[in-house]
Amino acid sequence: MYLQHFGLAETPFSLTPNTEFFFGLAPHVEALQVLQTALQTGEGFIKVTGEVGTGKTLICRKLINELPKRFHCAYLPNPYLSPAELRWAVALELGLKYSADIDQMQLTGLIQQQLLALCAHGHSIVLVLDEAQALPDESLEALRLFTNLETESRKLLQVVLFAQPELDQRLTQHNFRQLRQRITFSYSLRPLTVDEAGAYVQHRLSVAGREGKPLFSLSDTRLLAKASKGIPRLINILAHKALLLSFGEGADRVEYRHVKAAIIDTDDTRLVFRTRWFWFMGFGVISVIAGAAIHLMIGGLA
Repeated sequence: MYLQHFGLAETPFSLTPNTEFFFGLAPHVEALQVLQTALQTGEGFIKVTGEVGTGKTLICRKLINELPKRFHCAYLPNPYLSPAELRWAVALELGLKYSADIDQMQLTGLIQQQLLALCAHGHSIVLVLDEAQALPDESLEALRLFTNLETESRKLLQVVLFAQPELDQRLTQHNFRQLRQRITFSYSLRPLTVDEAGAYVQHRLSVAGREGKPLFSLSDTRLLAKASKGIPRLINILAHKALLLSFGEGADRVEYRHVKAAIIDTDDTRLVFRTRWFWFMGFGVISVIAGAAIHLMIGGLA
């Protein structure tokens, strides 16, 4: 809607993880370095946890895209699976074909044979699970048993878990002590600092094609950082709404009041403003978006 108005080639604050927008901020770079170092060791589980919206899926995709050719990656984006479903999902990712005539014991044997064959051809096999906190308890145990598959010198399978902090809480339970001891490397993503959030906003605008004067002032990005608590996803939501408000008014940049209105209109933000100030902004973000859409429709019919 506002791309041409602000000189943008694509939406800068989409919620879809896009590695083209990856920015080398400290927490994300450190997470990738931990993952890359851990994968070189060839053993055990690797775990990256972080609150909702901190960029786990983006790091996951970045890791997969940059794996050396010797790695064979099996990727499970939705691990809410029973043990049997998990085994079959891994088998399919490894190139095996589904058959209803194969029982679970036979399937485990076939998976081991496939892992040995890939290993014999010089591959290191890594299983990557996003949203791993969704794994049922029985499936977590099945996952641990996968790492028992090994030769005399190395594990046949490494497992990388991307998860919300709820997984850490579950792993403190006594029945998960064996899995907990298999986790050789772990990293916890932190929120962005105020300065990192400002650099993040300007970077995404630059990648999206913005040239010339910044659309957000330093005070605007500081407000975004504080309201979002440094969570990249919330920064994206707030920045997108602020751009919509600015566009709806026909302004050539975002003003402080646009950011404030976006904050008021968004759940999970930390700052609170007076309700009457929100009405002064013109009945909120939704009203501005609707008005801008009607304006575009009328222009298209003219």
